[in-house]
Amino acid sequence: MIAGIGIDLVDVVGFREQLADPASCFAEFVFTAGERRDATDRPGGDPARHLAARWAAKEAFVKAWSAALGESPNPMSSVDFREIEVVSDLRRRPTLTLHGRTAEAFASLGPVTLHVSLTHDGPCAAAFVTLDRPLETAQWS
Repeated sequence: MIAGIGIDLVDVVGFREQLADPASCFAEFVFTAGERRDATDRPGGDPARHLAARWAAKEAFVKAWSAALGESPNPMSSVDFREIEVVSDLRRRPTLTLHGRTAEAFASLGPVTLHVSLTHDGPCAAAFVTLDRPLETAQWS
């Protein structure tokens, strides 16, 4: 049963400019070293478009989590986006790994499976995240 969904769209050109601003240090504040390395190692020579898709995934995750909470209070006042890490499996399929306080707070939802899909084309990058609960644990209102 779907517990929450989230989607986000990022303008790659604007995102690239934000990453290039030496005063912002944006990439270090929102991406893990592994995410930055993975984006640099990807084919195509444009880490910004890969990071833009990862940023979209983090934003989409927060939206899906918020939807899954429903009327329940949010267990966190703020999120450290480095605790939401986009990682790739052996076939380079993306998944989300949660760390630290974010992982602990997210666990309050009970058994939930995360699914993420990333895309980028031309000037846009997007991500879609769903949170699934096993039917036997789903709460019906």
